[in-house]
Amino acid sequence: MVITVELRKLYKYPFETVVDSHLNKYPTPLEQNITAVRTAEENTDLSTGIIYRRRIATCKNVIPAFLRQISSLKTASIYLEEESWLDKRRRTMSIKSRCLTWAKYATLKEESMFKASQENPNWTEFTQCGSISVTGIGLLNSVFEVFAQAFLNQAGRRSIRIMETILQEKWGHPFS
Repeated sequence: MVITVELRKLYKYPFETVVDSHLNKYPTPLEQNITAVRTAEENTDLSTGIIYRRRIATCKNVIPAFLRQISSLKTASIYLEEESWLDKRRRTMSIKSRCLTWAKYATLKEESMFKASQENPNWTEFTQCGSISVTGIGLLNSVFEVFAQAFLNQAGRRSIRIMETILQEKWGHPFS
């Protein structure tokens, strides 16, 4: 079974400000589960100006201890890959993320988009759709999927709160 999670947020800050905050928000004391982010690759397409980045995030293993009794789940860190395409001309940034750890047991993907709002050019629309499917753990597949769905919902909402906090601390009150 595939579990999906969808989030939407309108940031009342300009696109460039929101994207900069996204690219620099981790690690932060506001999120204890993400311990490091490193850029593995970055290049600019000279014909389009699109900036491609591939980043690897190191996260704490958040799987409950009783589930970590399975030997392959006892790892201390989880690695996530984020690929992004920033188009400054069109004021859009698309992102694809996936879990690198446990790829043979589960597929965890997120697709996100930041774009300048059509309602107000000083605002930024954010959408995210995530999915998870667990296939390699037999009878525990559905237990992991339920945990993952709850975790993805919480993590997504926490990420939005962190962005709002960073934006307010760095740039002040939202634009109207």
